[in-house]
Amino acid sequence: MSRQRSVTLAVVLALIATAIGIWLSYVIHWFPVQASTQARNTDRLYHVLVIATIPIFVLVVTVILYSVWQFRMKPGEELKDGPPIHGNTRLEVIWTALPAILLLGMVGYSFVVLAENEKKPAREIDVGVTGQQFVWTYQYPPSVTGGAPINSYKLYLPENESVEFNLRSKDVIHAFWIPAFRIQEDVVPGVVTHWRATPDRLGTYAVVCNLLCGVGHSLMRSTAHVVPEAQFKAWIKSQESTASTSVPGSSAGNASGGASG
Repeated sequence: MSRQRSVTLAVVLALIATAIGIWLSYVIHWFPVQASTQARNTDRLYHVLVIATIPIFVLVVTVILYSVWQFRMKPGEELKDGPPIHGNTRLEVIWTALPAILLLGMVGYSFVVLAENEKKPAREIDVGVTGQQFVWTYQYPPSVTGGAPINSYKLYLPENESVEFNLRSKDVIHAFWIPAFRIQEDVVPGVVTHWRATPDRLGTYAVVCNLLCGVGHSLMRSTAHVVPEAQFKAWIKSQESTASTSVPGSSAGNASGGASG
């Protein structure tokens, strides 16, 4: 096979492999359902990065395989030196400048998505999250309840309402992660970290500790309930009613009231 035909064949195969790779990245469902605006932004970033990086991967592999195929050592040539080849300055400038521009573009777009995910909207509610071996508890301040604060073992969130989670740990480092929201934040003892999400899909979603925090790490799970705003307010009222019937000053009564909802 002539050198020109072999190069043409390699280019065609590379284009086919690139198309298949990008197609598979869309066909295969790599992630859980999207349940927040941040999830949609993050998944879009993922697809942009895939579209940018798959051709690079295919190009590198194609050049390697083509070189092995066309320039492999023949029997009896084991002790021969290859022909001296002078570098091509223009080619070296191109393959240095283009990857640098591509990387800067991907970094810039990633920064835009991160800034958009962390942007504070005009209206937002605060929810406290406390990690403790091996359970999550949630605190709703008076700004949310309109009355006394509420402690709960359940996480209820209003649909289409931005939520800033204020994360604290009572013991070791945990990681607060709701896969359907696509954002994760470490929960560090002695430090309050913050995590913002805007749930936009009704349903129940897993809450996971994503850092090994002890022997019960795999059991440190909870559920986020994304409900309409009216249902969220009704749930808040039900927690207040339950807490008001507990023994005054009893932390156990407060906790059981939160857990009962």
